[in-house]
Amino acid sequence: MTPELTPELTTVPSVTCLNVTGLGEPGGAEHLAAIRALYTVVSQMGGPAGPLEGLWWVEDERPPLQVPRQEWRWHLLLPLAGAPEAGELERAREAARPSGAAVDRVRVVTQTEGWCVELVHAGPFSEEHLSLEVMEKFMAAEGLVPNGPHHEVYLTPLDDPSPRTLLRQPVRRA
Repeated sequence: MTPELTPELTTVPSVTCLNVTGLGEPGGAEHLAAIRALYTVVSQMGGPAGPLEGLWWVEDERPPLQVPRQEWRWHLLLPLAGAPEAGELERAREAARPSGAAVDRVRVVTQTEGWCVELVHAGPFSEEHLSLEVMEKFMAAEGLVPNGPHHEVYLTPLDDPSPRTLLRQPVRRA
């Protein structure tokens, strides 16, 4: 097994993020509008932000990858270096409003996951299911079950021809 295909258990600390919540397929109009809103607001805040992240889930009894992509739900996140000062988000939204981006959808949230299984997936998003299978086998062998939505940290730009994505699954003991 290559290092990219070796899951590991880790504890993820809480982090303050800009957030937009939505519904729809990755790369669809809703998804792209949310990404634009996040980056437009963070640029007005002037501080550094981490890489784009996504929490994904479905509200359906079928396995997630069997649900049509337009029914996928998500939170898109941009981690911040710290909590913004009072009024900072509102000032950034107001400054970004002329851009036409959906800036009023951007919120500040604290993301808390705790204990997680992680694995770096190198390759197309369409092949993530192979890495997810490796993670599922690891979790079963360790007596772990999911404890929150599937989480992705995009280590490369979304349009990179050779993407790398940190796949993360919050877990608990079965």
